[in-house]
Amino acid sequence: MNILVTGAAGFIGSHVCEALLQHHHVIGIDCFTGPTPKRWKEKTIDMLKKHNRFTWIEGDLLSLPLVDIMKQVDVIYHFAGMPGVRTSWGTTFDLYTTNNIVATQRLLEACKQHRPKQFIYTSTSSVYGEKDGRVAEHMTPTPLSPYGITKLAGEHLCRVYHSEFHVPTTILRYFTVYGPRQRPDMAFHRFIRQMLFDEPITIFGDGTQTRDFTYISDCVNGTLAVLGNEKAIGETFNIGGKERASLNDVIAMLEEMIGKRANKQYMNKAIGEPKHTWADISKAERLLSYNPATPLQEGLRHEVQYIRSLYGGS
Repeated sequence: MNILVTGAAGFIGSHVCEALLQHHHVIGIDCFTGPTPKRWKEKTIDMLKKHNRFTWIEGDLLSLPLVDIMKQVDVIYHFAGMPGVRTSWGTTFDLYTTNNIVATQRLLEACKQHRPKQFIYTSTSSVYGEKDGRVAEHMTPTPLSPYGITKLAGEHLCRVYHSEFHVPTTILRYFTVYGPRQRPDMAFHRFIRQMLFDEPITIFGDGTQTRDFTYISDCVNGTLAVLGNEKAIGETFNIGGKERASLNDVIAMLEEMIGKRANKQYMNKAIGEPKHTWADISKAERLLSYNPATPLQEGLRHEVQYIRSLYGGS
């Protein structure tokens, strides 16, 4: 089976590529956009290129000949996009509309002529906004940021191309994924790096905000469970963890693991971010047999080890 992965050099996309390559041919596309340094992404791609079933295309979905590429594709995993809540305000919004909306529409348009067996769109818990308690897929999305709005627009595009042109779409909403290769702007990566280099830890808000943290291997398992699953066509799934914690709790765990006291600097709450997230994953458990299993402390240890190696074993 030939599987196209957009955003193949990114955090989640690269891990999914690794897993798919065990049994499938993967065509990876990336244009190295976003906050992760290009040299880190190039190193990831070099690793993937060692697999003889991996085909690499460096290019932008806005300009690549997608119709021609689709002729050789059975399934699409669409990870490519511009990430980040805090940077989606102001003049950078153009990057979000082009990379998250226009690029998705262009990819779906190409699927009209050469319809794949599946089109899996990766979305985010940011589409929900602020909700009380567990959030289920049927709840009305009310995003708080321009980023969340563009990802929700991508979801709506998937739904109309499914209903009008029978493109077999599935939507996955990820909840705060962490682990090796996490973007440098994300909280766990920042916290660990700042502690390793004895820098102040910058915390937006009072640190009592909680998240439903999802370790990367659990996220990958949930993502791959959609492949070949006819029950997933036309559906939306939450991909979350089973262990919520506050940022203050996470920092306390990191202090113990790293053996240093954090110099915590609390800043104004970031606009566009909910106070709490909590995924109802019962639908994914029922239809995808999704079962996140990595404890938060174990996942954090893996990320600490990775970031130590990334910055020269500090």
